[in-house]
Amino acid sequence: MKNLILTPNPYRDKNFQTLRSAMQILKEAGFQVKVCLPFEVDHNCDLPRDIHFSRLDRELGNADLVICFGGDGTILHMAKAATKRGLPLLGVNIGTMGFMAELESTELEKLRLLAAGKYRIDSRMMLDVIVLRDREIIFHDICLNDAVITKGAVARIVHLAVKCDGVQAMECGGDGVIISTPTGSTAYSLSAGGPIVEPEAESIIITPICSHDVASRCIVASGKRVISVGMTSNSRRNAYLSVDGGKTLRLNMGDVVSIKKSKLETRLVRLNDRSFYDVVNMKFRKG
Repeated sequence: MKNLILTPNPYRDKNFQTLRSAMQILKEAGFQVKVCLPFEVDHNCDLPRDIHFSRLDRELGNADLVICFGGDGTILHMAKAATKRGLPLLGVNIGTMGFMAELESTELEKLRLLAAGKYRIDSRMMLDVIVLRDREIIFHDICLNDAVITKGAVARIVHLAVKCDGVQAMECGGDGVIISTPTGSTAYSLSAGGPIVEPEAESIIITPICSHDVASRCIVASGKRVISVGMTSNSRRNAYLSVDGGKTLRLNMGDVVSIKKSKLETRLVRLNDRSFYDVVNMKFRKG
């Protein structure tokens, strides 16, 4: 491991103080570092002139590791790009919860462990999400956290039917439904009443959002299942799909969202000897 990409969130890392500290530590440890923005920024975002920003798409091919500075949203955004290139990802939390981050911004000295080879890599299950319209695929994406089908901003109910391997598993009227990985079980799904699931458990969690049907309950399905979600005949308007908090796709009546375990896995670098339950207790006490 020699070539590293550092991706700071300019809206989180004020004056890039955390990035600068990390760069110094990593260069002292003998690493070659490139700094890339994880997403396009507003034109009025004032970037420092003393830091050279490379293009992410050009640097990914030569990198051995991506270190992401930000909150969970920044890490989720980078997870797709890193995973598609087969690169491991290490998160440094500069957000609020930062559940997927390995280090806090006060723990940067631990980055020196990378040079000593004192790290491990955990694999995290991802989901493959497609939308079928008239038997044609109109949308395809992967996610580390979740795929969310909702009613949108309008104050109304959306009626959804959820199937597992083609068999009806749930029909709910409410704000929508969350289909999440074990990694995503501690995110939106948890807020909607879903369970906390260990990352190593290869399960798919189905969580209704504010269901008006008291019989609707969260389902933990096998990772071998194919989950399909569509609007029922009594739905009057559109629903909306968002994958890992990204841009929404409007769903029409008859559209089917099909979700299954992806062949790709996100690889997260671990430097701490903390169990999943240590992280849960630490993060929720912090929050």
